[in-house]
Amino acid sequence: MQISKDAAVEFHYTLSEAGEQIESSKDGEPLSYIHGTEGMLPGLEKALEGKSAGDSFSVTLEPSESYGERVDNLIQRIPLKHLQGNTKVWKPGMTAIVHSNQGRHQVTIVKVGRFNADCDLNHPFAGKTLTFDVEVINVRQATAEELSHGHVHGEGGCGHSH
Repeated sequence: MQISKDAAVEFHYTLSEAGEQIESSKDGEPLSYIHGTEGMLPGLEKALEGKSAGDSFSVTLEPSESYGERVDNLIQRIPLKHLQGNTKVWKPGMTAIVHSNQGRHQVTIVKVGRFNADCDLNHPFAGKTLTFDVEVINVRQATAEELSHGHVHGEGGCGHSH
């Protein structure tokens, strides 16, 4: 089956900038998403269109097709209790996850106070030209339940309560 709208897609990727690897899914679970539901970077989704399980390819995306350009002075003071990550002590340069009414965002800590942290709201990869090496693992039609939830369910169902 080829990747098209409403296909449930699993793929491994290695992400690099200027030839230097930034992150990879190869040591863990493949990434999964439903094609055509805006759950994936636009440029990467465009490159995945029409591919099938077993296909491997490489695509280089400008910031406009991935995480956008950096915006200067996009700093916001956020209460420490709203920062999520694998640490109890926040330090400048660390990244955290913040949940807002626009969804989940990755932010970079700039300065830490007693109760708040000044965070750069630009995504850490904003402004970067990124290369994705992609290996398509599986392609199938998404189920009606997955389509209504907007994401792929792993074996054993959804894993979140409704």
